[in-house]
Amino acid sequence: MVIEDAQRILALTTNIKRLEKQLDDLLPQSQLATTIASVTGFGLVCSTELAAEIGTVQRFATEASLARYMGIAPLDNSSGVFTGTKGYKQVNRRAKAAMMVAAARHYYHTPQSKAYYDKKRAGGKKHNQAVRSLARHLSRVIWSLVKNNRLYEKDLNWDKSA
Repeated sequence: MVIEDAQRILALTTNIKRLEKQLDDLLPQSQLATTIASVTGFGLVCSTELAAEIGTVQRFATEASLARYMGIAPLDNSSGVFTGTKGYKQVNRRAKAAMMVAAARHYYHTPQSKAYYDKKRAGGKKHNQAVRSLARHLSRVIWSLVKNNRLYEKDLNWDKSA
C-alpha cells in the first residue's frame, strides 16, 4: 500500500509539473495574467488563476466592484452601538483564495507591505484580517496597473530606516 501511495505521489508530481509548464506557456497570451504576475509574490499559479477567474477587468465599473467580486472588500455591518463589518456572501471563492495566498506571499517579499501588515496587526487586526486588508490594497494596485497598461515595479531604492 505504501508503494502504491508513493507511485501515486510521483505521478501527481509529474502531472503538476506538466500543468505548470502549460500555465507558463499560456501566461504571456493574457495581458491580465502578465500584469498580475509582475506583482512581487504573485506566483504563476495564483496569477493565472486570478486572471482566469476575473476574465477581464472591463466587466467591473470600479476597482471596488472588482474587490467585492474577489471577496476582499468588507461590507459595513454597523447598527446602533455595534460597529463592525462582514464579508459578502456571493463572491468568487477561487479568486478570493488565490488573492489571499498571493497577498500573504507578497508581504514576505515587500518591505512596504510588511510594514502595512504589521501596522494592521498592531492595530488589533487578526492575521487573516490584516492579509485581507493588504489584498484590498493590492486589488487597487492591480486595477491601476491594468487601466494604465503598466507592469508592477518594485521600489529597489526603498530606505528601511525611513
